[in-house]
Amino acid sequence: MKKIYFRVALPNLITIIGLCLGLNSLKLAFEGNFEKALIFIVLASIVDALDGRIARLIKGTSKFGAELDSLTDFVNFGVCPSIILYFWTLNNFGFYGWIISLIFIVSGCLRLARFNIDSENKSNWEINFFTGVPVPAAAGLVLLPMIISFSSFNEFFTLSPFIILLIVAFVSFLMISRIPTYAIKQVKISKTIFIFLALSFVLFFSFLFQNTFETLTILGFIYLLSIPISFIHFLKLRKKYAK
Repeated sequence: MKKIYFRVALPNLITIIGLCLGLNSLKLAFEGNFEKALIFIVLASIVDALDGRIARLIKGTSKFGAELDSLTDFVNFGVCPSIILYFWTLNNFGFYGWIISLIFIVSGCLRLARFNIDSENKSNWEINFFTGVPVPAAAGLVLLPMIISFSSFNEFFTLSPFIILLIVAFVSFLMISRIPTYAIKQVKISKTIFIFLALSFVLFFSFLFQNTFETLTILGFIYLLSIPISFIHFLKLRKKYAK
């Protein structure tokens, strides 16, 4: 019987924990507890950000882990957000609300399939860009109206169900589009910048704990702003390296 090293099993166990968090968000949404459902999705996204990095740190990467991570992303950030939104507001549109939910799920599936292929065929500078909006980020964007509704910003942003329907359709398009978005996988930074980033993470998680939905709202708008910036940056780099 083939033995598995603990350093290989650990990242996969962390991924499975993230999967359980995502699936629990569905249960909470079905029960009408949308605030906790969002929190579970946030926890799943934090676990998703950690498992791969831990695997690389302890040299526990594997093909099985990569496939498991991709499937977990599809469930947690493709299926769960769409179903949560359907329970929250898209069900008001009946059949059409369900179709939009399905479009988001299928777009997430196509986006992940393309990522698994494209990641092997990129040059050194292109690896710092995703092709289209990644599925976890897309989940945050479609859930942004719900996040705002639980924040103190809800009096400034009142979105109708129809606008939310259009947002889901638009984010679905962003996932399968060829628009370059920041990946920042092989960016080298100095020790000074690293210290600054470490302090920024401390501040971020402090605000996330104290003012969860306000912090997530601001983060969502920052990411939206980064999309046109990354597109312009990509075009400049392509022109530079084409010479």
